[in-house]
Amino acid sequence: MLTVYAIPPSLYCAKLRITLRAKGVAWREVLPPGGYGSADYKALVPSGNLPAVQVDGLLLADSEAIAEYLNEVYPSPAMLPDTAAGRARMRERGRFHDTRLEPALRALFGSIKAPDAALSAAQSGAISERLAQLGRMLGADDLAFGLGDCGYPITFAWIDALTPVLGLQIDWPQAVRAYRARVEAVGPVAAELQSYVPVLQAWLAEARG
Repeated sequence: MLTVYAIPPSLYCAKLRITLRAKGVAWREVLPPGGYGSADYKALVPSGNLPAVQVDGLLLADSEAIAEYLNEVYPSPAMLPDTAAGRARMRERGRFHDTRLEPALRALFGSIKAPDAALSAAQSGAISERLAQLGRMLGADDLAFGLGDCGYPITFAWIDALTPVLGLQIDWPQAVRAYRARVEAVGPVAAELQSYVPVLQAWLAEARG
């Protein structure tokens, strides 16, 4: 059985759980020894990244590498399209989440306890810009649910949760609203959101003091 090192509120750990649920893979989830960022954990996982997966002597600590590994080792259901162009587009979608949209959201994490109106306004604009770009990228979305989609439902949940807390003003393009509704209707996504959103809300309440 896979061992997954994770902490409950982590966005990227939730992203991985969606992939695991979609693949029907059983896993055992444990906290990082000594806590996230600890010397004990880095002795096991040199990068200190979460999530990390350990299975059959293999240790992986990059969410994209883990997802690609799972898709190869557990080929059904396939989570990458069967054409080179389709696979490239799906990977492009996933990279856009990890390198463009999520960092615009993450820039707000340090202000959760003490909201900064100027930062909230700036990142509202940055997030809205990324969502507009995503909407244009989606176009006539003909790709079945896959690896590149797994991060978005969790980031969307974070945006929803932080909007009232930080006074965000987010512009959601219609194409993104439609994409969100479609992805959130996928069984593994719905199951993860059902368990994750209460954890996120509890973490936010504690973080705000």
